[in-house]
Amino acid sequence: MATFVNKLTVHGDHETFLAVRNRLTAYMAAQPGYVGHQHLRRLGEGHVYLEIATWQDAAAHRTAFATEGFQQLLAELRPLVSAEPGMYEPVDAQDEAGPEAAGVR
Repeated sequence: MATFVNKLTVHGDHETFLAVRNRLTAYMAAQPGYVGHQHLRRLGEGHVYLEIATWQDAAAHRTAFATEGFQQLLAELRPLVSAEPGMYEPVDAQDEAGPEAAGVR
């Protein structure tokens, strides 16, 4: 399993953002390897969202991301938001030796 996490800060028209985001979510939900998603809005800051999408693997997400349909929808979204995307994998607590083990200081 791979989890895509994206923090979106809306700078453009909020209603347009919601419409494009809904179309993007529907598009990705129809792609092979898609498992599910969740959208969260930060309490007290209605213009900040967190998108969490689960995929069978990172390759399935990369394939969906590269499609022309997704790129067209992404082009509509870019002027409306700043994004902080990242792909994450599950980690067992016993596998975590701390940030130093991952090269983080």
